[in-house]
Amino acid sequence: MGRPPLNRRLAEFGTTIFAEMSALAVRTGSINLGQGFPDTDGPEEVREAAVRALRDGRGNQYPPGPGIPELRTAVADHQHRFYGHRGLSYDPDTEVLVTAGATEAIAASLLALVEPGDEVIALEPYYDSYAACVAMAGGTRVPVTLRPADENGGVDGAGDSAYVLDLDELHDAVTDRTRLILLNTPHNPTGTVLSHDELAAVARLAVERDLLVVTDEVYEHLVFEGEHIPLASFPGMRERTVTIGSAGKTFSFTGWKVGWVTAAPELLSAVRSAKQFLTYVSSGPFQYAVAEALALPDSYFTALREDLRAKRDLLADGLAGAGFRVFRPAGTYFVTTDIRPLGDATSHGGDGFAFCRALPERVGVVAIPNAVFYDHQDQGAPFVRFAFCKRTTVLEEAVSRLKALAE
Repeated sequence: MGRPPLNRRLAEFGTTIFAEMSALAVRTGSINLGQGFPDTDGPEEVREAAVRALRDGRGNQYPPGPGIPELRTAVADHQHRFYGHRGLSYDPDTEVLVTAGATEAIAASLLALVEPGDEVIALEPYYDSYAACVAMAGGTRVPVTLRPADENGGVDGAGDSAYVLDLDELHDAVTDRTRLILLNTPHNPTGTVLSHDELAAVARLAVERDLLVVTDEVYEHLVFEGEHIPLASFPGMRERTVTIGSAGKTFSFTGWKVGWVTAAPELLSAVRSAKQFLTYVSSGPFQYAVAEALALPDSYFTALREDLRAKRDLLADGLAGAGFRVFRPAGTYFVTTDIRPLGDATSHGGDGFAFCRALPERVGVVAIPNAVFYDHQDQGAPFVRFAFCKRTTVLEEAVSRLKALAE
């Protein structure tokens, strides 16, 4: 073969770290706190709604390309229910699109909106599909680094988050080639929830420089400090923002792969044009179930948040007790830690990759090195991410095992 089979745009992307570490967990019999999926299913009534749809023959054949009307209406109702007080609402027929999870929504949005050579600003560390999707679209990614708040000397308007956005750095990253800002709040992996002031500054910049924004808000209901504010609700942003949501994180059915896009008609039409040539349609019966899930009472969303808050505190306290420096997240279900306080011998000199590859054999726990989420890998080298979306008994056992690091 004259040249490698993988095209240049994707040459830097091999097997994901999640596959590597999950395989390591299986091989060593370790507790997997690496990949972010729950170890229990979501509400029984939602699961039964999927079974009922299957038995009733709803969704067993191709659903409508934009998504079933019931789910598009449920998404629009959800946005109005939680954010209508901020003036945010969407038309289910022209401004809502159902996707195969948030991952497809991200890919379709970038493929639709980015031309080869366009620059896309993303906050690093970032979810690994962002870089691959920018590459597939032919864009150039421009990282703006979130840093621990105390390293920035404290940032006004940063709210309760342990990591903060340097707004000057963001402003300086915009050039004449910038097309789009790819934003994630609540933020994976740092757990940052961008504050009102930070979001307002992003909105002003987007309006001033005529930029589009794709905002990944899949953790919108998993906020423990502060509040989630959709960027589209800020002045001038509704017509330039593509908002992405997902059922996986909110209802603990990650395997169903049901996500959605909300955007003004012109933007939505563009995203739909790309999406139809990716999966075309997906998750037929599950769309009916998610439509019912989105209508669950407020008590469900409150209980989910409080359950995860308790699990966050359990794991964060345990990690601190084991000697890690812990950045307690304001949202999501991940805790970022600094391994350097463990000492060079245990932390492999602050090398997160080496630390994570050795941790399963040492204590029987799997984590993810944050450096994989950075372009500037040296910035993320000493940071390691743990997921707390697991049963309490599993987290307690993990904490017990991690204590060995402090001995």
